[in-house]
Amino acid sequence: MPHPITRADDAALSEHTRRALIRDVLERIGDKWSVVVICQLGDTTRRFNELSRMSEPITKRMLSATLQGLERDGLVTRTVYDTKPPRVDYALTARGHSLLEVVRTLAGWAEDNASGILESRTAYDAR
Repeated sequence: MPHPITRADDAALSEHTRRALIRDVLERIGDKWSVVVICQLGDTTRRFNELSRMSEPITKRMLSATLQGLERDGLVTRTVYDTKPPRVDYALTARGHSLLEVVRTLAGWAEDNASGILESRTAYDAR
């Protein structure tokens, strides 16, 4: 459950609160759908349905929750345009862009090591 921290001023945070915040942040960016969404946004703005199609098999409800969490953490912006029907765009913030390369590196590592991990799992499960 997220900890209700409204002002991330390290000097004012107790050590316990700071550790809890760090765990929350790592939980957010370690979530598989957050990584997918951050990579999909990359260097462009996208609409909700576009993100949904690109991120299959994520459900619309899970995508919405993921985007809200990323927006709450200041990683994504949500811009609503007053059109018929309403248009909503999502984009990475400066903080989101600073995380993008880390996430891309992590995703690349997973891709490079997927077959070896599968072999290890198969060997482990055969024991």
